[in-house]
This record gives sequence, structure tokens and C-alpha cells, in this order.
Amino acid sequence: MTEGVEETGTGEVLIVTGMSGAGRSTVANALEDLDWYVVDNLPPQMLRPLLDLSGRLGSELPRVAAVVDVRGRDLFRELPDRMRELRDRSDLRVVFLDASDEVLVRRFEQVRRPHPLQGNGTLLDGIRRERQALSPMRENADIVIDTSSSNIHQLATRVADLFSAAGAARHTVTVMSFGFKYGLPPDVDLVADMRFLPNPYWDDALRGLTGEDDAVRDYVMAQEGAAEFLDAYAAALRPVLQGYQRENKRHSTVGVGCTGGRHRSVAMARALAERLSNEPGVAVQVRHRDLGRE
Repeated sequence: MTEGVEETGTGEVLIVTGMSGAGRSTVANALEDLDWYVVDNLPPQMLRPLLDLSGRLGSELPRVAAVVDVRGRDLFRELPDRMRELRDRSDLRVVFLDASDEVLVRRFEQVRRPHPLQGNGTLLDGIRRERQALSPMRENADIVIDTSSSNIHQLATRVADLFSAAGAARHTVTVMSFGFKYGLPPDVDLVADMRFLPNPYWDDALRGLTGEDDAVRDYVMAQEGAAEFLDAYAAALRPVLQGYQRENKRHSTVGVGCTGGRHRSVAMARALAERLSNEPGVAVQVRHRDLGRE
């Protein structure tokens, strides 16, 4: 323990290590998307101060991940000893990323970068040196992930499966109402058009209200085709949202439009958001882009 620092409990701690080119950066990015605090290329000697900081900050840093690898050169040799020290005082897990030599050679050739241990030798020389140096780490890892046959999206999905917080959403969908007369939102993934429904604007009792008001919502949803559309569209989105989760697409936007973005689109966006909120692994938020512009 560092002198003068009171030892405190830490949350989850993850060490990410493994072969260069096996996907450490992809794993680090995926962990950040899952709200882990990630430190890349951390010297093993800094692991203990990082855990001390995590312990002091408590809920502000409940899940900490450190990428530690041979880029640390001679400093990396201390990692096994540091790990043994830390396992006794934290919920520490070690993830080792691996891939076949042939795959690693191909990946390095694609990015046209030398292997960190290549020196004056070949790529394969560097890979073999690294594999020998990392052998003890692989043997003592809690999780070994072979990425030989995985692309970056599949690897990120694997990380989400392993390290998402219990009950955490795997995908966030924004249901955005808008008015076609103001133009399509530039960032929507899917668009639905509510102009097939009668416009509440032409009802004097509803004109001054919006789709946020129950009277307008009841009017819109009572129209012929409205309930059928909601049922069918929510059902059609279900496999899409499930596919987004498999492909580790973290965010999407569903646009729901009408003429001015005040009545029909707002009411249907609210109803659709309520329906999608029941989908497993999905968090839903609603945004009314053009509400208040008229």
C-alpha cells in the first residue's frame, strides 16, 4: 500500500493484455462504451495507484480497466508480480487477447506497422518473441478470447456479453418526432410518415394542443390504421433492434414525421417509445425536434 493512503475497497478491476494485433484497442473502446474507466498502455507499476484512486473515489470509478502489454518494454516484466499482489485486495480479472500467428501477420501487414518486438527481424520473429514473453500471462488469465475468426464488431459484442453491468441496456434508441416541412433530420436511421392519419390541426378543439396532450393522443390513436401501424411497426423494429445489439451498434434514431411535427408525429412517437421500452436490452428516449416551432 502506498504510504499515507488508507486502503479502501475497490469495485471491478479488469486487466486487458495479450498479443499485439489481437484486438486490445477494440476491447478498450468497447469497455468505454459500457462506462468502464479505461487506461491504455499503463505500466504495471501504476496499477496499484490506479486501484488506490478507484478505492478513494468509490462510486465515481466503480469499474476500472487497464490495458497492459509489451509496449511497456522492460516495465511489462513486472506485471505477473503486480497481479498477484492485487488479486488479494480487489475484484480483479485478467482478459487475454490472442490470435493465430498467420492472422496477426496479416493484420500487421494491412496496417503497415512494425511489431513492437520485431527489431531488425521479421513480423513473425516479433510475434514469436511476444508469445513467449506472454505465456505466463495467458496461463493465468481468467478469460482468454481468441479473435482469429472475429471482426471488430463481433469482438465488441463479445465484450458486451461478458462485461455489461447486470440489467444494463445494450442499445439506446431515440424516437424523434419531426415536421416534414422543416426537412428530414440528418441523423435518423429509420423514418415513419404519419401523414396517412387525419390531422388534428383541422379540429378547432385540438389545434392549440400538441401530441403531448392526452386529447390529441387519444384522437390520433383512435383513427383508422393508427393502432394497426403501431403494432406492425413495433413488431418490425424488434428484429432490427436485436440485430443492432448483435452487431454492437450502441445507438439508433427512429424518426416519426408529420406535416409540422406538432400533433400526429408527437403522439405516435410517444406511443412507439412506450412500446419499444419493453424490448429487452433496449433503452428508449423521446425527442420532439420541431415541437414549439409553430
